[in-house]
Amino acid sequence: MSVVTVTDLSDPRLDAFARLTEAQLRNVLEPEKGIFIAESFKVIERALAGGMEPVSFLVSPRWVDQTVETARRYGVPDEVPVFVAPESELERLTGFRLTRGALCACRRPQLPTVGSLLASARRVAVLEGIVDHTNVGAIFRSAAALNVDAILVTPTCCDPLYRRSVRVSMGTVFQVPWTRIGAGAARWPAEGLAELHGLGFTTAAFALSDESWRLDDPRLDAIDRLAMVFGTEGDGLRHDTIRGCDLTVRIPMANGVDSLNVAAASAVAFWHLCRHPGR
Repeated sequence: MSVVTVTDLSDPRLDAFARLTEAQLRNVLEPEKGIFIAESFKVIERALAGGMEPVSFLVSPRWVDQTVETARRYGVPDEVPVFVAPESELERLTGFRLTRGALCACRRPQLPTVGSLLASARRVAVLEGIVDHTNVGAIFRSAAALNVDAILVTPTCCDPLYRRSVRVSMGTVFQVPWTRIGAGAARWPAEGLAELHGLGFTTAAFALSDESWRLDDPRLDAIDRLAMVFGTEGDGLRHDTIRGCDLTVRIPMANGVDSLNVAAASAVAFWHLCRHPGR
């Protein structure tokens, strides 16, 4: 590997790590040129195992050997640089102590079409307008642990490859297949739900409603292809999304509590609806 020592964070080769904003890294105008940052060895390994293409690494001196070994194990080309900076400089980076000594800049992958992603899926989650990156990361982690086949992200949902989302997910954003549904905010939910229906999915809106099914309703288990739709923090799903779904599902509550945080609610739903063998 190409190990390169740098003396401080002002080196322009470290812009992706030290200066570029999330919007600049994402490169909204030219997403095929976008970059995201993976933090910590566990997350970096999951990114490499998931086929992500690294651009460069930034590590402290004590992690050089492990970084080189990991990169070689996953076939990273020798020309990809491993930048090594003094601990004192790296501690100037916000949150660097949380990364366990390593960062990796990777190219954003090209997302698959909804049809190709869901070709063999039976249980999928749809995230509508979720704006908290921590919640998105937590949902991906639960989805990976609880047998969700894929995740669909609506146009107003925050980016699963945002640094905090990736970190909270513990790299499971690279394990759970996902893509965006809807070409723009104006086309969701009508076109997105129509596409899911066209692919043979029953759509279930998770919301409070007098006509809702309890999560433990046996009719839910009998549905072959189910898309579980979860809404934004606070307001929940849009009314037209609820109307456009085939049914509404609620999680029974006790002690006067009306609902759970969306990350907790999705985990409960995943455990109950995706636990059967073969799903």
